[in-house]
Amino acid sequence: MMDDFETRIKQKLKAQDDNGQYRSLKLLPGNLLDFTSNDYLGLARSPELGRLIQARFNSIGITQNGSGGSRLLSGNTLLAEQTEQFLGSVFRAQSVLLFNSGYLANLGVLSSLPGRGDTLLYDELAHASIKDGARMSLASRYSFRHNDLNDLETKLKKSRGIPYIAVESVYSMDGDECPLQELVGLSYKYNAVVILDEAHSTGIHGEAGGGLAVSLGLETQIPLRILTFGKAMGIHGACTACSKDIRDYLINFSRPFIYTTALPAHSLVAIASSFAYLHRNEALRSKLKQKIELFRHHYKQETGSGSPIQPILVQGNENARAAAVQLQSKGFDVRPVLSPTVREGTERLRICIHAFNEDSGIASLAAALNQLHSD
Repeated sequence: MMDDFETRIKQKLKAQDDNGQYRSLKLLPGNLLDFTSNDYLGLARSPELGRLIQARFNSIGITQNGSGGSRLLSGNTLLAEQTEQFLGSVFRAQSVLLFNSGYLANLGVLSSLPGRGDTLLYDELAHASIKDGARMSLASRYSFRHNDLNDLETKLKKSRGIPYIAVESVYSMDGDECPLQELVGLSYKYNAVVILDEAHSTGIHGEAGGGLAVSLGLETQIPLRILTFGKAMGIHGACTACSKDIRDYLINFSRPFIYTTALPAHSLVAIASSFAYLHRNEALRSKLKQKIELFRHHYKQETGSGSPIQPILVQGNENARAAAVQLQSKGFDVRPVLSPTVREGTERLRICIHAFNEDSGIASLAAALNQLHSD
């Protein structure tokens, strides 16, 4: 049996390699200019924020390294509940429920809320965690064309039970925004429940970094938002912003919440500290916008994105890999995104602009990309 097992593993890996889709972990030199991480505001690398987190952690006098269990067992603490109350004010939500990551939050929400007999509709370019959560749901599930509200409405007309719509504020591969105002209007027309993943808008959009829904004044019209702290906030964890009833429902029925060890105290302190730091350093968000505009000024192609995520299409896995290696050789940390992560024919370099990128580095990267197109 073990021979059959090992043979199957080798065959699957070989097929992956033959298809140009083999993945491996890589360490690049540490002196490359970062144009690949999701640390849009530079908080993950901020020594000042690191000191603030450690000072706050030391001040609360908690000596336990881990939480010791799930929230429903030994993992619930006053600090966890205080953190949720604080986040409720940031995201203008009646209630908040912490999750260990945005991926787990999407799994937890989408696997438990849409039920048998319901219809779950999700954008075709939604993150893998949304699609995986949809697969775990007992609802009928269908994708709709990216940001195409006509296609969504066609499917809403055919939906059964309670219709759910799962979308992202800012899409992680193309960097474009959901037409949220219009989508919310459509959801009201068909009594649909919107589930909004704000992973790439948390910290960047909205007052206090509350996300795109907050910036548009739509927070009360969207039943459930998923906010992630591992991107612009520079730390770890996530939460749902919702009503008290939805929070109670998730506590009772969301298996990724029920059966996961709770975040440790240090992570909870980091969450509150990061938002406090952003509040005192609001200029970082304006600086990020300036850096994005600078890149778009120097780069001669239109990416269609006004976000930190700037997709540079390079068709074919091997071509995208070669382009990334060429840019790395010039001192830029740029990575390829290959199929099947994106559709075949839409392989790309995923450029991420940061508030800490120097103007000269941005101009040099844009020049290198322009040269790449002309070769």
